[in-house]
This record gives sequence, C-alpha cells and structure tokens, in this order.
Amino acid sequence: MTELTYMFAIVAVLAGVVASISVWAPRRLWIKVCALGATLLFIPAAYASMMQLLSMPKPATYEWWHSQTGEATVLGSSMQENEGIYLWLQLPNVPEPRAYVLPWSRQLAEQLQTAEREAAENRSGVQMRLPFEPSLDDREPRFYALPQPAPPPKDYDDPPPQMYEARPQHDI
Repeated sequence: MTELTYMFAIVAVLAGVVASISVWAPRRLWIKVCALGATLLFIPAAYASMMQLLSMPKPATYEWWHSQTGEATVLGSSMQENEGIYLWLQLPNVPEPRAYVLPWSRQLAEQLQTAEREAAENRSGVQMRLPFEPSLDDREPRFYALPQPAPPPKDYDDPPPQMYEARPQHDI
C-alpha cells in the first residue's frame, strides 16, 4: 500500500503545481477559478480511481516496481480461456499478496494445472519462475510444484524411556 501513497502524493503535488500556474497566469478571473475548481475535483477523482484499481488484477507486463523478482509463490489462480490467467502471488520481501493477470496461453495454463496437481499430491505449494519477464524461452516451465516438505526432525535430546523389567517370581 505504500506505493499507492507515494503515487498519490506525486499526483497531488503535480496538481498543486498546475493549480499554482493557473492562478498566477495572466488570464481572466473566471478562467483561473475554473482551473482551480478542476484541480480541486481532480485530486479526489485521482484518489478514487487509484483505490478502485487496487481491487483489479494488474497485468504482469505493467509491473515495474518488482520487475526483477526471480520467483513468486502462487497462492491461487483462475483461468479464463482466451482472456487471461489470473494469479494471486506472494512476492519475496512484500508482506501482502498481489493480484496479476497474464495473457492467455494454453501452454502456461497447462503448466499451471500440472503444477497445481503435483502440489496437491505432495501437499506443497506452487512456485512461478520470472513472473514479470515476457520470456519466450520454454525450456523450463514457468510454474512448478515445490518438493514435498520434509518431516519434522526427531528430537533426540529427550532422555530414553524408562524400562521396567519383571522380577523373577519364586515358587512357594
């Protein structure tokens, strides 16, 4: 959410600069008032549009803030044939997950379905290589299932269990 705050601050400052120029320009008063009013309406409209965009998946080709990410964890997916592949990704060093859309590709959709099936069998997750790089290299799949997680380590620091031996019984 910090990127949104920075982007809105830049938009607000630029709108203030435009308003300042319009106020000090040698124009008629009604033109200056209209320019100032348009600026005052522009700021909440820009904020509302940015907030609306938060709920929509971002095209992966438009990602520039985290464009150098090598891998991402796929938290969820949805595929719409001939429309797009919608992904919910957890990026490294980013606390909140992000929604992205990839252009439709039958090969990518099949890779994703195969990786999700393998992950379900292994009880693991799905990873994505180079999520924001438009690569035509198909030698390695972009989606793959993580290996099955290792079982928890056995704790050998506990004392050995106590052993009880039966005493020999004497006949009376």
